[in-house]
Amino acid sequence: MVLYKQKKNQAAKGNRFLISVTVLGSAGPIRFVVNEEDLVVAVINTALKSYAREGRLPILGSDLNDFLLYCPNAGSDAISPWETIGSLGARNFMLCKKPQHLKVAEKDGRSNAAISQKGSGSWKAWINKVTQS
Repeated sequence: MVLYKQKKNQAAKGNRFLISVTVLGSAGPIRFVVNEEDLVVAVINTALKSYAREGRLPILGSDLNDFLLYCPNAGSDAISPWETIGSLGARNFMLCKKPQHLKVAEKDGRSNAAISQKGSGSWKAWINKVTQS
């Protein structure tokens, strides 16, 4: 009986809706229900877990800091991880691995594009690797 009350209270927090997250290089989108007050970082986490649970390829890993979520309606900039998913008014998103030079810049606190690896984490690199094997 307690579980029922918890679920009922959780639904009262905000509206829930179905979103579609396309992972760059994957066969199709992942669909799941989110609360409009969920943070983007929580949506990325759920998408990565669902992706892994379904055994999809390419294997992505589970480090939230390695990924960016984009909204086609919001322009070319990635969505802030601390923004609420409902504030965007969108239902379709794109999940991409961060380019290698962005990961290095975050860890070092400085930007160094020369360190980036060509094609690292891109769908083109994945296709080239598959066709060469």
